[in-house]
Amino acid sequence: MPSMSGKYLGELRTEDTHRASGNTVTTDAPTDNNGRGEAFSPTDLVCASLSSCMMTLMGMLAEREKIDLTGMTSEITKVMASNPRRISEVHIVFTRPNLQATPEQRKKLEHAARTCPVALSLSQEIKQQVEFRF
Repeated sequence: MPSMSGKYLGELRTEDTHRASGNTVTTDAPTDNNGRGEAFSPTDLVCASLSSCMMTLMGMLAEREKIDLTGMTSEITKVMASNPRRISEVHIVFTRPNLQATPEQRKKLEHAARTCPVALSLSQEIKQQVEFRF
């Protein structure tokens, strides 16, 4: 049974619905590709999904290790290539000032992030540059 559904709304805008919760996500084509740029583009969502997945896996590890990641932030930069138009790089900087974790726990957090399902699902041609500011 499908867990999500999508709908084309016209003018390069889509809406996807998570069936279990009813939450929706709207996308627009970016302004540099004939769109309005009033919402995330589909490629923006790929990059945001990577960041969210990495934070989720770090959060799972943090709960097991009794580490407080509350308030951790990420800054995400998407780099596009042409011919064909595609994501060529994703740069993510995670910041959590004053993190109370041992050097070993920090290594575990970084490993958890780098091995999240989205990171492992993306083409190896997409450079994932990730920085941790703990």
